[in-house]
Amino acid sequence: MKNLFCLKDLSVEEIIHILDVAKECKEGKYIDACKGKIAANLFFEPSTRTQYSFQVAQAKLGFHVISFNASASSMNKGESFYDTVKTFSSFGVDAIVIRDRQDEYYKQLTTINTPILSGGDGKKDHPTQSLLDLMTIREQFGHFEGLKIAICGDVKFSRVAHTNIEVMERLGMKCYISGPEEYREDQYEYIDFDTAVKEMDIIMLLRVQHERHDSEMQISKEEYHEKYGLTMERVHQMKENAIIMHPAPFNRGVEIADDVVECEKSRIFPQIENGVFVRMAVMMRALED
Repeated sequence: MKNLFCLKDLSVEEIIHILDVAKECKEGKYIDACKGKIAANLFFEPSTRTQYSFQVAQAKLGFHVISFNASASSMNKGESFYDTVKTFSSFGVDAIVIRDRQDEYYKQLTTINTPILSGGDGKKDHPTQSLLDLMTIREQFGHFEGLKIAICGDVKFSRVAHTNIEVMERLGMKCYISGPEEYREDQYEYIDFDTAVKEMDIIMLLRVQHERHDSEMQISKEEYHEKYGLTMERVHQMKENAIIMHPAPFNRGVEIADDVVECEKSRIFPQIENGVFVRMAVMMRALED
C-alpha cells in the first residue's frame, strides 16, 4: 500500500520512476492493468481536470470507479470527514482519491488501511499536478537541471506553486516567483514579470485564488492584465525555446490573454493530457506491495 500525499515524501529516484511509467502509459502500455479493482474518488472541493482525469486514468487501467457526491451524502446529516472516508475504506475499495479544502487533511486518516492519493489539499500540496508539470517539462527539454522557471500570480494561496517549487529545486531547476506583492511569499526569490518573460525557460501562470481569500483583490482585473498578464506582445519577447504553462482553470483576459492560451509556445492543454498518464502511474503505484 502506497499513499501519495505530498512529493516531499518521495525521493528524486521515485519521482523519476513515476514519470518513466507515465511515459509508458502515454505509449499505450498498462491498459486494463488494474482490471477488477475499485477506486473511490472523494472530491469535497470542486474540480474538473483533477477529478475527471483521475477518472479517465482509472477507466484506462480497468478500475470500476465510484464518484462521491458530497452534497448528496450523509455529511449533510452531520457525518464527519473521517467517518466518510472510513466508510469507503470499509466497503473494501482498493484505492481512494481525495481532494479537500483543508490543509493536510490526510493527517486525520492515519488509521485508514486503504491507499489514499491526494487530489489536492487546501493551499499546501498538489502532487499529481506537479508530476504532470514535470512530465510536460521533460518532454520539452529532456532534462530538469539548470532550467529556469518563473511562477507568476497568486503564489501565496497556490498549492501548485508550493509543491512545484520544492520538487523543482530538488531536481536542479532555478525557481522564481512574480506577481502582485499581496500574493508573494518572502521565502521565494522574486523576479520582475517583464524580466522573467525575457529570461525564463518556463513561464508558469497562476489564476488568482479568489475562493481562498478573505478580501477582494487590491487591483482591478484590467490592471492585473496590464502589469502581470501574458499577452502576445510579451510572448514575442520570450526565449526561442521557452514555453508557457498553467495548471488551469485559467482566467482569459486576466493572467493570460485569449490568443496566448493555445499559441505555439503554450503547453497548457498538453499538461492536461499528461495528467491522465501521470494519474495512471500513481494509481498503479498505490496498489504495489
